[in-house]
Amino acid sequence: MEINNNQLLRFTTAGSVDDGKSTLIGRLLYDSKSIFEDQLDAVSQTSAKKGYDGVDLALFTDGLKDEREQGITIDVAYRYFTTPKRKFIIADTPGHIQYTRNMVTGASTANAAVILIDARHGVIEQTKRHSFIASLLNIPHLIVCINKMDLVDYSEEVYNNIIAQFEEFSFKLITKDIRFIPISALLGDNVVNYSKNIEWYHEGTLLSVLENLHISSDINKIDARFPVQTVLRPQNEEFRDYRGYAGRIASGIYRVGDEVAILPSGFQSKIKSINSGAQEVQEAYAPMSVSITLEDDIDVSRGNMIVRKNNQPKMEQEFDVMLCWLANEAAKPRAKYTIVHTSHEERAVIKDVVYKLDVNTFERDSEDSNLSMNDIARVKIRTTRRMMLDAYRDNRNTGSIILIDENTNETVAAGMVI
Repeated sequence: MEINNNQLLRFTTAGSVDDGKSTLIGRLLYDSKSIFEDQLDAVSQTSAKKGYDGVDLALFTDGLKDEREQGITIDVAYRYFTTPKRKFIIADTPGHIQYTRNMVTGASTANAAVILIDARHGVIEQTKRHSFIASLLNIPHLIVCINKMDLVDYSEEVYNNIIAQFEEFSFKLITKDIRFIPISALLGDNVVNYSKNIEWYHEGTLLSVLENLHISSDINKIDARFPVQTVLRPQNEEFRDYRGYAGRIASGIYRVGDEVAILPSGFQSKIKSINSGAQEVQEAYAPMSVSITLEDDIDVSRGNMIVRKNNQPKMEQEFDVMLCWLANEAAKPRAKYTIVHTSHEERAVIKDVVYKLDVNTFERDSEDSNLSMNDIARVKIRTTRRMMLDAYRDNRNTGSIILIDENTNETVAAGMVI
């Protein structure tokens, strides 16, 4: 199946410290010839200063000075590269437990998660934690790379044992598309090029799996959701009476003539026209950015949502959310926050902490109601007015929220509507 180069795949990497995530991405960029010469020169010089024989591939992703000096990844590093088949955005997330929040933010928009396992150590606690967070974030595809195969003599038995270990706990995960690849990031085995050392493996290199991953069906095409970002009133001769509602389609398909409802008012109309840039189109679908005009003169503003008349999200003022606490300071009881959902903002309070989740053991603790940095918990949120919500598992765009501290303007939490 030929994939056109316009399709963008976002993937995140996760694994414990020293599993070789940054080296893997460096190898992917290096072998797919996606590195500029000046980058290559700079990294070659740094590698030489450190006394390495060759190029330290990890330096291509570790952008912060502290990361390069300590040899660890601290922040989420985004890297962009392209091949003739596809465009890619990589979110390289840190492995330490104290950076759980970084992994959650880096992975929230990913189509796939690449989980690294050190072949010498097999499945460890952090493997389970990262896989569970990827599953919690509803990432549709998991690619488990069993790295450092060169250090276990490319043993098929070691590889199969690790798959068995992974499958022992993976039945608890929501993600059903899980693939395994034996690799050596350092030596380049099965990353971009096939390995002559792993002749017993025939499923495809990491790059070929990423290039051919079927992601078109990951977008919800059934529930039409169009959050209005702004109202367009050009006020010029050509568009004297033009009143368009601009934004990015979160899910579904919109066609000229469709009967739609405007939420939260509930007023109904029909789509008169759809513009994508300067071009008028008959239909538009997620994730296109478009401007829609309606046949009736209805008061529509930022934060409203245009949906199909017979397919609407839930309108709720109190709802449950799986929340990851991002702020350094713990949550204050009954504190007021600004809740941001698509282009809609309201005031909100965390009414109750139902349970906290241990991401290492998957156990629930309903006794502890304190939320501090990196905690993941199921909470009840109450808002000043009704919100237009879908469950996160059905729609990642209209099922996600963030909480902002009204005093500091800091984003303190990110959540998934249950």
